[in-house]
Amino acid sequence: MEQNISNLVFKVTHAGGSGSCFYLKSHNFFVTNYHVVEGYRTVAVHDNERNPYEAKVILVNPQLDIALMAVEHDFSALPELCLAEDDALAIGGKVHVAGYPYGMPFTLTEGSLSSPKQLMNGRYYIQIDAAVNPGNSGGPIINDRNEVVGITVSKFTDSSADNMGFGIRMESLRKLLEAAEGMERDCFHVQCDSCEELIADEEEYCPSCGEKLPEGVFEQRHISPLSEFCERAIGAMGINPVLARDGYESWLFHKGSSEIRLFVYDRAYLFAVSPINLLPKKEVEKVLDYMLDTDFAPYKLGIEGRQIYMCYRIHLSDLTEESEERILANLVQLAEKADEMDNMMVERFGCEFSAYTKQMEE
Repeated sequence: MEQNISNLVFKVTHAGGSGSCFYLKSHNFFVTNYHVVEGYRTVAVHDNERNPYEAKVILVNPQLDIALMAVEHDFSALPELCLAEDDALAIGGKVHVAGYPYGMPFTLTEGSLSSPKQLMNGRYYIQIDAAVNPGNSGGPIINDRNEVVGITVSKFTDSSADNMGFGIRMESLRKLLEAAEGMERDCFHVQCDSCEELIADEEEYCPSCGEKLPEGVFEQRHISPLSEFCERAIGAMGINPVLARDGYESWLFHKGSSEIRLFVYDRAYLFAVSPINLLPKKEVEKVLDYMLDTDFAPYKLGIEGRQIYMCYRIHLSDLTEESEERILANLVQLAEKADEMDNMMVERFGCEFSAYTKQMEE
């Protein structure tokens, strides 16, 4: 492909999971599926270098399954991504599905256009023969001219349709983009699918045409009390919790150079884990002796292959009013200690930085 499309396709994360989105420079909007961000007004978008940005969901059309997001950041250095004309779709034409399936790193999958206008659930979609997986939702389907021909939607796929994917057609996106011209970007709007009115105040029916709006479209999802506790700890580390969300009761972020993973396991344990270093390829005895002889309590160091991990684990039943401040302090200290130790292990024992280490700018 003529341009590096990975620069324009971002991962979307929030407390409920993840999806994909893409950036339209001419409109200064990020585009995704409505069902990817349903129930959230603020999410995170991550570029291919894993840099997170806070995004505001400002316009949704649930019937079209499209949402527009705005980010307060200068993306002017990114190239333009154009939308294909409707008559540019031809059966058998090569297409690429770009996104973050299952929350994995960026992938680009090739396929062909099976149908430019497939009727499903009362609307027309494009159909492709490339597999579409959860996490691809909201990402672009691109033709061989680097034009977006569809917005990937995975809600129609199932285990019996391994070689079938669908995309929202561009006339639906243009409908929303035209309505968004001149719209205030500091609040959430719902577009009435009947009269195309933009509605900012919570309503049950469209104030212009009387059409009943989708159930719960103005409702916001709330995080669990355990998530509130974890995000209080993340905030105490100097990290924006919204940017750290990586699914339900799961967070992923960097404290300095070290990656920190905070998650609930088996509904019984809260884990904080940092993959700090790789063992040196030679002369490992010194670092192994150090790990065995040093008391890291309340943390533990472990090894899987060459990867060295720092870990803190508590049973959820141990999280009480009396213990929560101590546990919160331990979580914060783990992040700080991991950020110190990865450098020390390199300098003192000749370890290597982990592949998950964030290289800090000089």
